[in-house]
Amino acid sequence: MSPTPTALERLVNPAGLPTLGLELPLDNDWGHTRLRADRAAGRPFGVPDLTRHAELARLADTLGFAALWVRDVPLYDPEQFGDAGSVFEAFTHLGHLAAVTERAVLGTGAIVLPLRQPLLVAKAAATVDVLSGGRFVLGLASGDRPVEYPLFGEDFEARGATFRKGVEILREAWATRASGQGISLPDIGLGADRNLDVLPKPTGRTVPLAIAGHAQQSAEWISRNADASLNYPRPLGALRLKTREWQQLTAGAPKPYLTPMQLDLTEDPAVAATAIRLGLRTGREALVDHLREMGRLGVNHVSFNLRPGDRPVEEVLRELAETVLPHFPTPDVATATGANPVATP
Repeated sequence: MSPTPTALERLVNPAGLPTLGLELPLDNDWGHTRLRADRAAGRPFGVPDLTRHAELARLADTLGFAALWVRDVPLYDPEQFGDAGSVFEAFTHLGHLAAVTERAVLGTGAIVLPLRQPLLVAKAAATVDVLSGGRFVLGLASGDRPVEYPLFGEDFEARGATFRKGVEILREAWATRASGQGISLPDIGLGADRNLDVLPKPTGRTVPLAIAGHAQQSAEWISRNADASLNYPRPLGALRLKTREWQQLTAGAPKPYLTPMQLDLTEDPAVAATAIRLGLRTGREALVDHLREMGRLGVNHVSFNLRPGDRPVEEVLRELAETVLPHFPTPDVATATGANPVATP
């Protein structure tokens, strides 16, 4: 019997095509129609409608999307950022998603590690990993909202060093040890002789880590310490340079390259792709072509943020599932159904 694929392996199609996921919330609160309605009603910008959040997550899982990603926005800042992200506290939300989904990988895009106690992050992440049956990828970031740091008692300028130490603590906390051997982190006053440990342990040797952006680190450090790169979308020319760099840094042990992308999917399937902030406005035909090119350049997984669109989210999910997902199957779905990946022309 072949081993169960890890969460990251579920996101990598051996055929060189990207798998497709979704960034929560599944809402269109950035679309023009919704923006006008919110302004007229006096509703704040950037706060999504979560009324159907569980229903839509179940639908996405049933339709075959490879992953569902949640963002970590500790504080809603309407003055400078105006985006409440996924609203719910990330790990609480992930525990709920683990219960209402069966197949989709669950990921964070990304936890702001310097604002959280690493041992508690280790426990929360391992808990989600176990509750989801090994379907969890922990995306980590250093954070980019200076106003949050003093409120959490942290130094914004020192967040790079805090991030590195946090990753070290996570890896040590998840390690499986012999009986009677505890965590060893001498510089925070914790020696193995105390037999203290963090439970539960992950379903695999570790919780897979995807580091978002640069996180105030060198590309070399990220290639050594991350299990995947989680990077903002770029024009294809710039993307080629970024993926090539990642491939060269991880040539001895290839690691996935993941990217989120804002998507405004038009009703007309033949509409050409045009750039919007961090993504595309496009019909499905050009979208398929663009995704194939992203795969050719080395992108293993793309997660769609549907908030810029005007169309009902359920309608967009079903169109993507019927007309785009078949070109980009996830490995476990392809194996289970006996389907062959759609060939890249």
